[in-house]
Amino acid sequence: MEIGIKIAETMNNEVQSRRGLFRTAACAFGGALAVMAVTPAQAKMSQKAAEYQTSPKGNESCANCALYRAPSSCTLIDGTVVPAGWCRFYAKK
Repeated sequence: MEIGIKIAETMNNEVQSRRGLFRTAACAFGGALAVMAVTPAQAKMSQKAAEYQTSPKGNESCANCALYRAPSSCTLIDGTVVPAGWCRFYAKK
């Protein structure tokens, strides 16, 4: 009878251990998702830091830059940018 009780206790401890493992894993995964949802994907820099200007520099302008997103935004620079603008991070399309 005592052997049966020991086996039952051992199995119960193993089940609780697996449940604890899954519970901990689920909490960790949920926490990671919550952090990713709250954290911005990427912070943009100021127009001043990028040396942004509202006029082109020769043939280089926001309109033909790979970072420009029509109608008036940029993947790197915060705020509104104009198609005729330019900054030091210009990258030809």
